[in-house]
Amino acid sequence: MIHMTETLGVQTVEDFLTTDETAELTKILDDHLAATGWVPARPSEGTTPPQAAQAVLNGAVHRALPVLRRVFPSAVGVDEWLYHDLKPGDRIRPHVHGVGDPQARPHRIARVVFNLQDADEGGQFHLDTYASDDLWSQAVPDSSDHGPGTRYVPEITARSGPVKLDEIPHTRWICVPPPGTLVVYGSQLVHGVTPLVSGRARKLITDLLS
Repeated sequence: MIHMTETLGVQTVEDFLTTDETAELTKILDDHLAATGWVPARPSEGTTPPQAAQAVLNGAVHRALPVLRRVFPSAVGVDEWLYHDLKPGDRIRPHVHGVGDPQARPHRIARVVFNLQDADEGGQFHLDTYASDDLWSQAVPDSSDHGPGTRYVPEITARSGPVKLDEIPHTRWICVPPPGTLVVYGSQLVHGVTPLVSGRARKLITDLLS
């Protein structure tokens, strides 16, 4: 059974990839983009990297699992990785993936992001925290393994959901990880990326599963 606090945790893994692995991953992705000509239609759109890139990332996740399990003890691995490429003017509006069915397996307990390249200005990742009951609107079923009355956050996107996140009082936490750092944040945490002013932001994202 997962514990609901896992879906609210935050963990980082500094030096997630070695210098050689980062160089290898960058070359694989550059070759893939050159071969496919992929360009995102919108900032939130990603593409699936080739298997060679998945292998580099998954090998590093395997090394990092003991660290990740300090905050996410039920973690067993990750889902398929997606690649995102942001340019000036792009942003990712605040959204939250939520818990879904707390009884389902495999279960997404957190999101995982590795910044292959940071923007020169802007494009900062952020987490937003809320106390409002408007956000914590779902209760687990009485038959759930979780305690009676446990409440959780449903999925809320920038375009759909029971509430508009920007209209609810919240506190914003800007995350500035050092280069080469993996950032893992619980699935009940609202997050986004501030508008990118200059440069390019290259991200690889997946789900941490229990």
